[in-house]
Amino acid sequence: MNSFRQVQQLVQGVATSDGAGVKLTRVLTQSLQKRLDPFLMLDAFRNENPDDYIGGFPNHPHRGFETVTYMIAGNMRHHDSAGNEGLLRPGGVQWMTAGSGLIHSELPEQSDGLMEGFQLWLNLPSHNKMVKPSYRDIPSDKIPEFTTTDGILIRVIAGQCREVTGAVTRPDTEPLYLDVHMPAGTQFTQVIPAGHNAFTYTYRGSVLIAGTEVNDRNMALLANDGGEAIRVKATVDARFLVIAGKPLGEPIAQYGPFVMNTADEIQQTLRDYRNGYFEAASVQAL
Repeated sequence: MNSFRQVQQLVQGVATSDGAGVKLTRVLTQSLQKRLDPFLMLDAFRNENPDDYIGGFPNHPHRGFETVTYMIAGNMRHHDSAGNEGLLRPGGVQWMTAGSGLIHSELPEQSDGLMEGFQLWLNLPSHNKMVKPSYRDIPSDKIPEFTTTDGILIRVIAGQCREVTGAVTRPDTEPLYLDVHMPAGTQFTQVIPAGHNAFTYTYRGSVLIAGTEVNDRNMALLANDGGEAIRVKATVDARFLVIAGKPLGEPIAQYGPFVMNTADEIQQTLRDYRNGYFEAASVQAL
């Protein structure tokens, strides 16, 4: 293998708040959606002060995409409009397909200490926008992981790394989602299919990707010019996410928590929401 992807752009993210005042960094913003299709948003939060997270994310609706919530530290309780609930603990993931629409909440179940994690929004193809909502809570010990001979720990949330298949697969977008922990002085290589959009997010230390330094709390948007893989070197102990997927190549019409293909579909979504459709939605576990 002799073709590695370069870093096209470094993105620091935008400090913002969401829900009931939760402070977070919006790393993948709306301006990057077409470039990073099928991914719509990435939020990162790392808060030591309970005032920055205790309000959580009270009831709010979604339609037309999937949310992937990955906890690094702290506990988050999920409730939805069908009466389902689950508790996300450190290292766990919730993969939720909003599909035709649901209302849910995500509320911390702690009053002090570190709350840290990520929420990724993954688009659905047009033929699946209105599928029945579903979700899957994946505890930390059910996420496949392995350690290389030189001490690199790789958690495979989605897709495949080496011979290890992740906890989740998706046929249309083919997402890859890795959490990689690298000791100083090690090197990591991951195959990324040609044509798939890809980025990394460093959340501890710093790494070198094709000679470009990517520091803590920075995204590296990877060039999509035929490179067969990504090569990462760690000069210090580092942790980062590798995220990639197959573009859908479809129009994106977004209004807040609703993501459809056309403005007319957004208007129909707003009517459905006002008319209580989301309140009556049933949700199935994957």
